[in-house]
Amino acid sequence: MASVDEDFPRGGGTAKKPTESKIVVQRTEVDNLFQVEFSAFFFFSILMTEQRFYLTLWEGMLMLGCVKEVTDFEVMVGLPCGLQGFLSIRNISDSYTRLLSEQLGSETEICSLPHLFHPGMVLRCAVAKLDITKGGALSIQLSINPKLVNKALTSNSLKPGMVLSGCVESLEDHGCIVDIGISGSKAFLPKKASKDNQNNTDELKVGQFVISQVEEVKNDGRVVRLSVNPQTIAQACAEVEQGWNLTNLLPGLLVKSTIKKVTTHGLILEFLSSFCGQVDFLHMEPGQVSDYTEGTEVQACVLYIDLSIRLVGLSLRSYFIKPGTRVDPTPAGGDRIGEVVKDCKMIAMHHMSGAMLELPGKTLAYVHKNHLKESTEPANENRLLAIPEHTCRILDFSPMDQIHLVSLRRSVIEKPFFRYHDLQAGQVVEGTVSVLLNHGMVVHLSDHIKGLVPRTHLSDIILKNPEKKYTEGMKVKCRVLSVDAENKKLYLTRKKAMVESSLPLLLSFSDAHPGCVSHGYIVCIKDFGCIVRFYNNVKGLVPLSELSSEPVVSPEEVFYVGQVLKTKVLQCDPKKAKMVLSFRAAIEGEKEQVAKPQFDCEIGKRLEARVLKKSVNGLEVAILPDEIRAVLPTMHLSDHMSNCPLLWESLQEGDNIANLMCFNKNKQNINLTKKPTVRWSLEEGVVAKDFSELTVGMQLIGWIKNIMSYGVFVEFPYGLIGLAPKSAMTDKFLSDANTAFQLGQTVIAKVTNLDEEKHRFLITLKISEVISPESDAQTRLINGLQERRAVTEMLALRGNSDLGQQLAALSVGQKVKLTVDTVKDTGATFKSDDLVGATIQASKHHVMGVNLTSGQKVTAVILHVDILSSCVHVSILPKLVAKKKSLIEGSKYTAMVQYIDKDFAVISLDDTAQLTIIQTSCHLNEMVLSEPEMLKAGMCLAVDVIELSCQELQGLPLVSWTRTTPKRQRTTSENQAGSKGHCFGEILQGKVRTVKPTCIQVTLEDGSTGSVHVSEVVEVAEVCQGSFPTSSVKVGSVVTARVIGGREASIDITSFIYRSLKKKKKKFKNRTQLNSFLGSRSFPGVHKLDKGTITLGMVTNVQPQLGLLVKLPFGGMGSVAVTDLADAYRPNPLDGYSKDQLLRSVNSQQGKWQLSLRPSRLNPEQAKPVKDPDVLSVDKLKTGQIIRGYVKSVGEQGVFIRLSRSIIGRAQLQQSTKYFVNNHKLLFEHLSPNTLLTTKIISIDKEEELVNLSLLPHDTGKPDVLPESLGLPLRLVGDEKKKHDTKKKKRTLSESEQYVIVLFVCQKQAESQVSKKKKKKIKKGKTDDSDSGVEVYFREEEEDNEDGEPSASKVRSCSTAPSRLQVAAGFSWDMGLSSLKPASAARDGDSSDGEDQDGSSKPQKKSRHELEQEKKAAEKALVQREAELMDPNLRPQDAAAFERLLLASPNSSLLWLQYIAHHLQATQIEQARAVAERALKTISFREEQEKLNVWVALLNLENMYGTVESLKKVFERALQFCEPMPVYQHLADIYAKSNKTKEADALYKTIVKRFRHNKEVWLSYGSFLLQQGQSDAASAVLQRALTSLPAKESVDVIAKFAQLEFRYGDAEKGRVMFDKVLTSYPKRTDLWSVFIDLMIKHGSQKEVRTLFDRVIHLTVSVKKVKFFFKRYLEYEKKHGTPQSIQEVKEKAMEFVEAKGTEAAN
Repeated sequence: MASVDEDFPRGGGTAKKPTESKIVVQRTEVDNLFQVEFSAFFFFSILMTEQRFYLTLWEGMLMLGCVKEVTDFEVMVGLPCGLQGFLSIRNISDSYTRLLSEQLGSETEICSLPHLFHPGMVLRCAVAKLDITKGGALSIQLSINPKLVNKALTSNSLKPGMVLSGCVESLEDHGCIVDIGISGSKAFLPKKASKDNQNNTDELKVGQFVISQVEEVKNDGRVVRLSVNPQTIAQACAEVEQGWNLTNLLPGLLVKSTIKKVTTHGLILEFLSSFCGQVDFLHMEPGQVSDYTEGTEVQACVLYIDLSIRLVGLSLRSYFIKPGTRVDPTPAGGDRIGEVVKDCKMIAMHHMSGAMLELPGKTLAYVHKNHLKESTEPANENRLLAIPEHTCRILDFSPMDQIHLVSLRRSVIEKPFFRYHDLQAGQVVEGTVSVLLNHGMVVHLSDHIKGLVPRTHLSDIILKNPEKKYTEGMKVKCRVLSVDAENKKLYLTRKKAMVESSLPLLLSFSDAHPGCVSHGYIVCIKDFGCIVRFYNNVKGLVPLSELSSEPVVSPEEVFYVGQVLKTKVLQCDPKKAKMVLSFRAAIEGEKEQVAKPQFDCEIGKRLEARVLKKSVNGLEVAILPDEIRAVLPTMHLSDHMSNCPLLWESLQEGDNIANLMCFNKNKQNINLTKKPTVRWSLEEGVVAKDFSELTVGMQLIGWIKNIMSYGVFVEFPYGLIGLAPKSAMTDKFLSDANTAFQLGQTVIAKVTNLDEEKHRFLITLKISEVISPESDAQTRLINGLQERRAVTEMLALRGNSDLGQQLAALSVGQKVKLTVDTVKDTGATFKSDDLVGATIQASKHHVMGVNLTSGQKVTAVILHVDILSSCVHVSILPKLVAKKKSLIEGSKYTAMVQYIDKDFAVISLDDTAQLTIIQTSCHLNEMVLSEPEMLKAGMCLAVDVIELSCQELQGLPLVSWTRTTPKRQRTTSENQAGSKGHCFGEILQGKVRTVKPTCIQVTLEDGSTGSVHVSEVVEVAEVCQGSFPTSSVKVGSVVTARVIGGREASIDITSFIYRSLKKKKKKFKNRTQLNSFLGSRSFPGVHKLDKGTITLGMVTNVQPQLGLLVKLPFGGMGSVAVTDLADAYRPNPLDGYSKDQLLRSVNSQQGKWQLSLRPSRLNPEQAKPVKDPDVLSVDKLKTGQIIRGYVKSVGEQGVFIRLSRSIIGRAQLQQSTKYFVNNHKLLFEHLSPNTLLTTKIISIDKEEELVNLSLLPHDTGKPDVLPESLGLPLRLVGDEKKKHDTKKKKRTLSESEQYVIVLFVCQKQAESQVSKKKKKKIKKGKTDDSDSGVEVYFREEEEDNEDGEPSASKVRSCSTAPSRLQVAAGFSWDMGLSSLKPASAARDGDSSDGEDQDGSSKPQKKSRHELEQEKKAAEKALVQREAELMDPNLRPQDAAAFERLLLASPNSSLLWLQYIAHHLQATQIEQARAVAERALKTISFREEQEKLNVWVALLNLENMYGTVESLKKVFERALQFCEPMPVYQHLADIYAKSNKTKEADALYKTIVKRFRHNKEVWLSYGSFLLQQGQSDAASAVLQRALTSLPAKESVDVIAKFAQLEFRYGDAEKGRVMFDKVLTSYPKRTDLWSVFIDLMIKHGSQKEVRTLFDRVIHLTVSVKKVKFFFKRYLEYEKKHGTPQSIQEVKEKAMEFVEAKGTEAAN
């Protein structure tokens, strides 16, 4: 038996092997394969997505199929087991493929598939390919090519009487040659052999499929004569004498068989003397089921052969066996696919596969196991069998099994569109955008129905960039233009005028009565008029005279294709399909209509309305008492989105709804809302009626209108819509904006930006930046629970049942007496005499620790009542049913979540047995939480009791709780306790401090300040013309104002905007607290931070590696190293510091300020003697000095100790401890970062700034860093140590040579590969510029980018060379061959540490303790070795290990390069070449980047160790197999890095000739020349580049060359080049920015200021000038004086005033 292959993955990539692909199914393993217990029949169809079926599909498998549908290029074939395959036009036969190729080149008519195939035709086919579609369904590609079907037959095995399939190869005079797919055999079908048959050879065509019988075999099978007599073939049985076996058995053969076993699911048969087959229960003849008994002989037809388990599928159905019968491709009752059938009875349940249903009319149907239930529901087959009647939907018809396939899933049954036949033209549908094409947009209405929105129908106007409006996955509303169900073609429109049209639709010419008005779209514009189309291709002509009331000479100038217009029918002739239309009459008819009396509806006024009609998206209502029509959207029924569908469900037509409010009205609709928060904002006037009333910092209440990938659109009352960009939606990082909020969710938004020209504005929804109304959370909780109570009462009254009334009377926390019904692992169910018919259940969490038996009486407490499903959730936990204890108002309690119901949760308070309800969200703007963040049963929360017994909560306590959310960084005054703050909407009194034309500054009673904008001082109607509104307010007067928002005005100071109380309003009901704060003030007289300044700062973060991060005045940031915290070091230096702590520090460096908290520097006069001095340079240190420091990190090179901010010393492992340690990890475990150590300086290298330290006890006088309890052996000393060191040098490279080979590859590949390996890099070891593309890295346990390492590990910065691919091997490209260790030496150096120990001079017998230690060490080494072998990230040590890893990852260039480096380490140059060649052959041709990496490594190898000829050969081969340009570039880089200047120059000349139109090659050549100091040559290259490249690239190329001049050449020349470019293109602000950056770096202050003065006088947009002013100011703050800073500010003021004057003129 073949080994079981991997499962064919569902919804992912195909699981393929190099030779074949299989879909393996689950089956019972048995010892005797010929006595397989029959497994139930399984179905699969494209409509099913989660399938398991007992049929192994593999490429090459033979099956019998029946043609279902034929198109021009493909045949749909029904297969056994409900499968469906596709036969492509390419998979018929070789002769037919050749014929097609010939006919395509000529003008003759192509013989297409409908000429060769017809529905019901039975085919012998082979599985050609298995694949997974984009939607996750299985795709089976079939072939009837005789070479595949008859693959197992040979010319010697052909016998007379055999029934074979083939395809007509050619037509001859006396018959035709048939291709039977057997090499060396020619089959001929004579005319006379079939002249009396229906299939006359005159009708046969090349490629036609025929089933024929072998009449005669000549010349050992080389010539075969065939016949096609249907009667003879239908009766021909396969005989043992014909040589049939499992390998060459063909589907469709008739066999004589004997029944061996009868099961409930089918039969087991024996045929051809020894072979075993199975018959599914559906392939037994229905009328003869009782006649099938063991031993009975029957005739069977082969359906499929599964060689993997040696199983043959057979059929006993008459349409396969009896002569003269055929397979019917359609059911007897007609096409019923998609039909929903009621009153179906389940007659049999096959637990392993599915069930049989009997439809009305005694029609049988089969339902697959996965379609018995929803995918999310648990299986309960017994319950289904007990249900007397079912409703199902017919999914498909299987012609091979002659049965309908159906589904019991509610989601499938309730689908509005199942087939294209379900759609009608003019229907409004919702779909999902699938893909944008050049000719339109594909929209999916369901899994299998998709339509095209033509490009002209994407919008009312023609969109130039549709991708900006539409994104994949976006939900859209469309209207059906036309549908062709037979050809599965659907056309849709997105034109708003057509989708929202309320006019009658013209679906056919019979609908077009004269005088009828409808919306149509122009499809063609001619000189004589416009052709307008409607639905279903109904179109008509608008003559020139009817286009407009005014004469139109040229229609194309007035109208455009795709334009939607109202059109009136003048004449229509349905028989001739002609229609005359008019635009003019439609417009004039509108004017003639008498305007109906319109009732006005005031926005913000409380209303009552009656429900007229319910639709999916909302309710159509009539406002009482005037019966004005209005719309109440579903999402506006509540602030809680989970309550909206409940309220919609409970409301019926005719119901009255109170407390409504109009929030917007237009010509079409009046829109109402019932959202309590929105109604509150309208009542209190916290709204903006127009765009002109909006101000930055203003807060508004709105709701999510639309969700896009780049942000969300929020709608506000009066129709205002603002955009919250992705960055302003939440305080957290947001990867997908589509999942952050729900449509319709109520939010508080703050205006952040206004675009006056386009009347657009930006808002923020960040919780940290908006202020909630006071008690907002409690008010929303009460409103939400009242809404739920109203739903319960309405449903109870409407149901008119006693159970509904009883359920409505129950409340959370109520105790009830119940009887245990059933007890399961998942929980328990109960019964109650009072609640007959209700489902009462408790989850396993709520019965934990209680022993229950059926019939037991228990007391339970109610957690939740679901009146819709008549379900009651209870708990019988003793702590919840105990006697309630009283609570204390205002106290804190620990609460546990007991039950979650969408927006609400039931919690219990400590052990008081008190239950109450909270909201699952703390804030309106809280986004949809991810799974880990959601509240779950069993979670604990901290709550505050606000009210002991809240009437609105039915007597339950009212509590508040908060989720830990990211808050904005607080300023100093926020951390100082005391200020209570002000509430959004709070009314306050204050004294006017200053009056300016644009605003008033107000000082409040608590001393905080606020600002009143000029637009918020008086009502608009009261403003006197010619005077400022602020002139009515006097300094010192007392005013009353309302808080309308708050914003941070600068880095340090935060002010509030107050809205003046324009008219007397009542106090807010909803209030919340807002912490007001003022910025930290620095010391008097300090207006700028300088080195040595003493200032206040606030700790923002405490990091063990860095120390303290401190926020300083004037926007500065600084850090305090652990060595700068005190004059005397202490063991845990950072313990006394916490976030937001205030510090007094001294600044010691500009840029990112380096700070010190040492008292000796803060107050030198009063400081005590310094115990641990601040070491500023290596010069102050002396050899032999005892000094203390903090551990920075522990690595392979030793212990790194921070002696001061800038000096780090190193104690090598042998100088760190007196014990012998062979792994630095042991030290790492005992020396955590910031451990305080006493050290002795052994040596100092002042040039390299290296400090070598010792931690040994005899040097420091302190105990060893490792405890004695570890039992470690002491380090060897004296002669033994020398021997040990000698061996160690052989075994490993010296300290300075411990680096990692890095092969030069492209940057992106390097980064991705290195990140996968997860190797940490620290500062790099020194190399020369001639490193031939090699960089080295030290590897260390911990990483620290902030502080410098000792110079032994310093190298060039990453930015000076391209990124490299790391290969961990101890070989250097820079070493010559002579310096490499021979292989023998490498082997000798591989002895373990234990062997080195054995070399010590101890001839005496070992003690028992030593023997035990050795035994432990050996065990430890064995465990370590096992762990190393299991570690997937470990670098292999020998060729065998590499070979093992390469079997798993043959396409990994990183692994191949490591293997090459392994050989180079042992000077095996030829082996390294061989490995590289193997890599190039092994890596898949699709992995282009991986192959390129190997080619580059090989080029590097040949450049260093090969000859010029060998390098040239490798280079030429690389050009053949890779993209040429990257290969050229890499070789040029290799030459440049290895100082082969001539070769590099010659190669660059070739590159720029060959790729002259590529900008990058010119830049590379220019960079190379400038680095070589050839400035004139670089200038010549620039001129050549400008002539070769397109003109549009010229400016960018000159700018890039100018930057290269600054970097490598003459800065003055670069400045001149930039000057010339910017003189010609002064509006290229991007180039100005680059120029400024370069001048700041390379120019004088005078030149930089001159440049800034030029820039700020450019005639570009104000926004861009503002940017340059900001940069100018930053430059002056950093490099200038207070006078120069003031000058810049004055220039900015002049610019603003000049712009204001221009605007006024």
